[in-house]
This record gives sequence, structure tokens and C-alpha cells, in this order.
Amino acid sequence: MTKQHESADSNKQTIKWGDYLKSGNRIFIGSNAAVPNALIDDLIANSQGFHDIETVHMLTLSENVWAKPEHKDLFKVNSLFIGGKNIREAIAEGRGDYTPCFISDVPRLFNENVLPLDVALIMVSPPDEYGYCSLGVSVDIVSSALKSAKYVIAQINSKMPRTNGHSFVHVNQIHASIHVDQAIPEIMPPEMDQRTEQIGQYVSMLVENGATLQIGIGKIPEAVLTYLGNHKDLGVHSEMISDGLIDLMLKGVINNRKKTYHKGKSVATFCIGSQKVYDYVDGNPHIEFYPSEHVNSPVKIARNDNMISINSAIEVDLTGQVVSDSIGYQFYSGIGGQVDFVRGASLSNGGKPIIALPSTTKDGKISRIVAHITEGGGVVTSRGHVSYVVTEFGIASLRGKSIRERALELIRIAHPKFRDQLLNDVRKHYWVPEYQETSPSSVPELGSIEMKHFIFDKMKYILRPLAPADERKLQEFFYSHNKETLMMRYNHHVTQMTREKSCNLVSVNQHTDLALCFTKKDALGEAIYAVARYYYLETINSGEVAFVIKESLRGLGMASTLLGEIIAIAKIRKLNSLVACVRRDNASMLKVFERAGFIRQPSEDFDEVSLELPLQEK
Repeated sequence: MTKQHESADSNKQTIKWGDYLKSGNRIFIGSNAAVPNALIDDLIANSQGFHDIETVHMLTLSENVWAKPEHKDLFKVNSLFIGGKNIREAIAEGRGDYTPCFISDVPRLFNENVLPLDVALIMVSPPDEYGYCSLGVSVDIVSSALKSAKYVIAQINSKMPRTNGHSFVHVNQIHASIHVDQAIPEIMPPEMDQRTEQIGQYVSMLVENGATLQIGIGKIPEAVLTYLGNHKDLGVHSEMISDGLIDLMLKGVINNRKKTYHKGKSVATFCIGSQKVYDYVDGNPHIEFYPSEHVNSPVKIARNDNMISINSAIEVDLTGQVVSDSIGYQFYSGIGGQVDFVRGASLSNGGKPIIALPSTTKDGKISRIVAHITEGGGVVTSRGHVSYVVTEFGIASLRGKSIRERALELIRIAHPKFRDQLLNDVRKHYWVPEYQETSPSSVPELGSIEMKHFIFDKMKYILRPLAPADERKLQEFFYSHNKETLMMRYNHHVTQMTREKSCNLVSVNQHTDLALCFTKKDALGEAIYAVARYYYLETINSGEVAFVIKESLRGLGMASTLLGEIIAIAKIRKLNSLVACVRRDNASMLKVFERAGFIRQPSEDFDEVSLELPLQEK
């Protein structure tokens, strides 16, 4: 054993706190699942003569005894991220403080003496033969705290995994220590519900093969990971690693082969989960833990092509502002790494920053898509940062969208019972025109989620309902047609698609009528390539069907696919029939209808063919 080991072991059961600490000092407490509880207990037991010690920390998974009311004269809580037992209560009652900050910026707060540290209390694994301990499951801001603090006091824990990367601290950096074993806190994977699974499905549709993921902990992230089981060559550059990520690593879905930064390695700052997570990271050379200033740096995050950041929110307003650290005036969590990764993913080549949240509070009484931010709430991620917002009702694409388009996109993914009120609220501010009368409506018959992927000519297209926010896209689709297409669809030469007319065409009551489209996203954004609809004819309980397919994509099966979806939905809605009128010289469209079972009917118009598909048995 080296001299350093002997020195560390010699005082491992007794710490002379007076040698390192005095009243009014600021101490750092280890993060997440690496809270050195034995050190805290020892300090409290030997606290005679100490008072007004400020504790600085992030999320701490423990009893957090220092935040209990009986210790208010000994400790003052200053949390950089609110969470864990007693912390939220201490802040809500005014016994503690919350300091909002980006996780990537915390090391500078320590290094530049904005928050100078007198003592860092940390937990480490036992030293190896070379004298190096591992910070184990929590490197994050612990690494910078121990470098900045005047004194480092460690709890050496044999149950702490030895993680690789920049996670090591030599015993000669430790001024005092005790050896106390402590089980690493476990957080078991949450049980899924239908709403969360639907959010997970939608988010998974935004993740392409070969993407690199940043993901947090909780129901929604775990649901997303569940639906990535059939993806290929995913990578990890994330603040944290959880059970869901480990499952994908074991399946080979996550292999980091396509990463463009830290290629071949999963990169994180800490891990939280079941014992399976801690066993998997222990000594694993394929997972590397780095300090937060490295992993959370937006510039370094952006070095990963196709970077996907998935974060949550408390509420999102109709301009795209994200509130995620407070409920009104009550501070609830923290900024954390959300903005770091949202910005990094935005700068990434092919990156996608995603905000995912349920459309309502748990009891369903309050919408989390709001016309204006709740009084007292604070914006964490600005409207300029957000690209995608996802609820169980779909995906709102906000990047490059006007306020009007954003509002309509977000109303579309709000809970249906709040959509009319949200539309009325935004009309007051002239965010949408007066002629926009219909709020977005759902097409539940499409399945648990309102989007499907189809491949035509080796290209991926999305089938989804047409929505009010598609007004501009429909105009662009119209002006992409040649004269022949316009004649075939409208039976006369139409030369203009006004904003008002386009708005009327995309503002569909999807509970009675039906309008579907095929879209594709590329470097130029999302564009419409096909539209199919039926107008409900109440007097005969029927639907009149119409199609338009982009000229260059005809003959690939788009029309037949759309017609098949329309027929299936019409049957569920118990329509008596579907009807259509097609120009007699439109042979290809006539063929599509007749292949689907439509039968020609007598027609007084020589130029048109009437067709009908009975849906109910006589």
C-alpha cells in the first residue's frame, strides 16, 4: 500500500471537522446517487460550535437530513436543482434557496469564485493499486467541485462502481476520509400507462437510425426507449444513463458505431437506476463518464451528428416558450441540462431538440399547452430554441414557424377539450386570422397515434391528418401542380390558392369530414406530397372522396394507400358508402378507385364518371 493509502486510511474512522470547516463556510455535497450520507451524519454528530454552513448541490437522492427543519441553524440549503426529500419543502418554506443555472456553467461558478467552495463532501470507490479512486455513478459537477474546494473529504464506499472515463481522483487529493459502505440508491423503471406510451411512440418516430441520444429519467424517457427496440446503430451522449438505455445496449441497438464524437463509446456524467445499471457500468470500458463542463457543452454536443435531445416541461405556451423549473411561483426542479442539450442538438448536423410532456395535468383538469404562461412561471427554454413539442396527441413542429403557425401546431397537440378555448384565446391577440374558425381535431381511428410511416420508392413518408397549421404547406403544394393536375382535380383552370382558401381547406372537422396527407421532411423542412379527403354527406350518410398526388410520385401506391385508410375509417364510422366523381380522361385515378371496389354509376355528366363503394351489407 502506498503512503497515500496509509494516510487516507489512518483517519478513515475519525474526521476532525474543525481542521477543515468553520461556521459560515460553503460546502459541496455529492450529486444524484452518490450522496455521502455517512459524512453528513458524522458532521451533524460533531457539529458543536458550527452554524450557518451553506450546502451547495444538485439533485441528491437521499434523506437529505441537512434540509430538515431541526438543522436550519446548522445548514442553509442552496440547491442548483431542486429535488429529493426535504429539499423542495425547505425552499418552499424559505429555509433554503434555489440558484438557477445551466449545468454546463456550474464549474465556472466554482472555478471563478462566484460560488467558492470551502469543503467538498464526496463519495468514491476504494483506491486501486495505483492510488486512484473512482467517482463512480456521479462525475457531473462533483469533478469540478473537488478541484475547486479548499478541502476534499471522502466517504470511501466498497459498493461504489468503478466507472471509466474522467472519473478518477487520486488519494493525495483527498484531505480526510472514512470508509463506510452504503448501498447505491435505486430508482426502479416506472410503470407505463397508455398516455405515456403514446408520447413515447411519437418521439420514437423522430429518431432516425444512427442518431445519438440524450435522455433523462422518468416515465416519458423510458417509454421512448421502449419504442426504439427496432432501431439500429444508436449512440449515447447524455447527462445520465438509466435502465432503458442499458436494455438497448444489451440488445445491440445502442452500439455508438455511427457517432461522430466519442465514436464507439457511450458518454454520460452520471447514472441512476436499478442495481442492473450500477452492475453494468462497473468497469465497463464501453461507457465513459465525463464532467458536466465536457458532456453538457453545447459546442461538444453539436459535434455529434443527428443529435436527439429529449427533455420534459411543466407547460408550453402557444409561442413555444418552455417552463420546466416552476409551477407558477413554486420552484419545482431546475434548469439542469435542458438548455445545454436543446442548444447542442439545434447546432448538430441533422439534430432534433424535442420537448415531450403530457397534454394535461395528471387529473386532466389543467392543460399543459397554454395560451400564456402561468403567473410566476419562468421560461427555461426560449421560443427560439424549440424545434419539436410532443404530447400524446402528436408532434408539433415549430422550427421556422411563425407565431400563427406555432399556435395552430400546438393547439393541435393539446387535449381536445381545451382546443376551442386555446383558439379563442389566441384570436384575442390576432395571432391567428378571424377566418380561422375551426380548432384542430383528432382522427382516433388512425390508431393509438395519428401518424404512420410508409416507404415509397425507398423514401420514408409520414401519413397524418391535415391540420390548420398546414395552411402554407397546402399553398406550396397547390402551386407545385401543373395545369393538367389542377384541371383533373378541380375540373377547371384554378390559378390562385389564397391564404383564406387554404386556411378553409386545412381547417377540417375531422370528426365528421376527413383529410389525410403524406408529408416528408428534408433539409428544406416538411412538405406535402399527397392529400386525400372525404366530405361527409349527411343526407345519405356517405363520404365524397377526392385525391391529389404530386405528379412525380404517381404510380408508387400513395393513392391506393390513402384510399385504403379512408375506407377503413369510413367503415369504423359506419358510413353507408363512399362516392367519388372522376374525370373520364383520368384513367389512372379511375383504376385506383375500381381496384378498391368502387363501382361505376350512371352519370348525367359525359365528362365525369360517378363511382360508389357500398360499405354496409344490405
